[in-house]
Amino acid sequence: MDPQAAPDGDAVVVPAITPPSSLACLRSLGGRGVRTVAVSERESAAAFQSTYCDETYVTPDPLDDVDAYAEALLSLAERPDVRTVLPVREHDVLVLAKHRSSFGEHVGTPWPDWPTLRRVQDRLELYDVAESVDVAVPETQLLSACTDFDRELIVKSRYTVPAEEFGEGDGGRPHPRGAGTRYLPAGESPPEDAIRFAMGHDPIVQAFMPGPSEYGFFAIYDRGEALATFQHRQLRGYKYCGGPSAYRESIDDPDLEAAGLRLLDALDWHGVAMVEFKRDPETGEFLLMEVNPRFWSSLPFTVQAGADFPHYAWQLASGRGEEVTPGYRVGIGGHLVRGELLYLHSVLTEEYPLVERPGFPQALWAVLSSIVREPRFDYLDRDDPGPFLRDLRNLARDALNPKRPTLGAPPKLDELTEYAGRLHGSKMEGTGQREGLHGKSD
Repeated sequence: MDPQAAPDGDAVVVPAITPPSSLACLRSLGGRGVRTVAVSERESAAAFQSTYCDETYVTPDPLDDVDAYAEALLSLAERPDVRTVLPVREHDVLVLAKHRSSFGEHVGTPWPDWPTLRRVQDRLELYDVAESVDVAVPETQLLSACTDFDRELIVKSRYTVPAEEFGEGDGGRPHPRGAGTRYLPAGESPPEDAIRFAMGHDPIVQAFMPGPSEYGFFAIYDRGEALATFQHRQLRGYKYCGGPSAYRESIDDPDLEAAGLRLLDALDWHGVAMVEFKRDPETGEFLLMEVNPRFWSSLPFTVQAGADFPHYAWQLASGRGEEVTPGYRVGIGGHLVRGELLYLHSVLTEEYPLVERPGFPQALWAVLSSIVREPRFDYLDRDDPGPFLRDLRNLARDALNPKRPTLGAPPKLDELTEYAGRLHGSKMEGTGQREGLHGKSD
């Protein structure tokens, strides 16, 4: 179909990505009679198989050509029936925020402006804002400024999106392969040159915080005013050390609410946001990790709990933000089956020097028993089985094709140091440590 064609009825454009946030948007709005237009750089996108997907378009890959991707989205936004585009990943909101005025000529824009996005994508700038409104942050410094490695530490990217607009090195573009979190046992100095080369910039160092303490505060704002909020506590991630959410429960913590609202109020936020916190196991204080300025991967569970954020965003984009009705059920849990399988795979095959690995029988029992207690799933739906089946097929295909980078894990440091040494004509010493996704929950 011609992107400029205009079928009857209002339409929404939804990027169809692997995390099920896209599917939640399609099911929520498609179920309300909104025409859904799913776009992806992959013809095998699971969301394309949804009963609630009315149209599909294959777009350029934003990692290969972000400008061509922006043009493809804008071409769809120019259709007279399209009312908005929903951001479900970092590159979506980067494109939408950077070209907000162009999109705003045609559709509602429930996402932040470019200056605000830059502030939250740079963790150091974000932490400055947080401290100014008494939101606690972890002890953080640039790797180049760190001299004390006698503590357990983590090293991660200063920026939450690999784009040429952020970073200083490697042509001004943080390297997406090297942007994962790295664990440093006490007394172990990292190969700083190799890490900076891999990430394309000077990353940050933070004190390691043990324990299952990841929390999400979710909100939608209308020009600085909160319309609805939601909270969850992550119980399992893709990795046994953390990562995107595989199993979580809805909560209502006044301290978490207060911290999330203070931060987003200070940012004069607009649109949806997921604010990630970790809870200090000794003090109980919530420490800010980052802000994801888009829909989150566990969005289906949020909707199942009663907080229909895709609908809220549709109302906001349609100029009806005052119609948003907040509220949700507290104390229920939900699963991403793909995430649970990846968690078990992590328990079987991976090792992180600062995180105790659970025994596999105990881990398997925990997964199965929680599924029996809380049979809520992000993909699996008897009324819309296509995406679940396609996702399993994609997962099996990816597992059989080790050359295909699907899990987002960066290479080991010894591989990076060898590669960097070849490029620079000298071999640097590597630590051989493992990396994980700790600190990037949703």
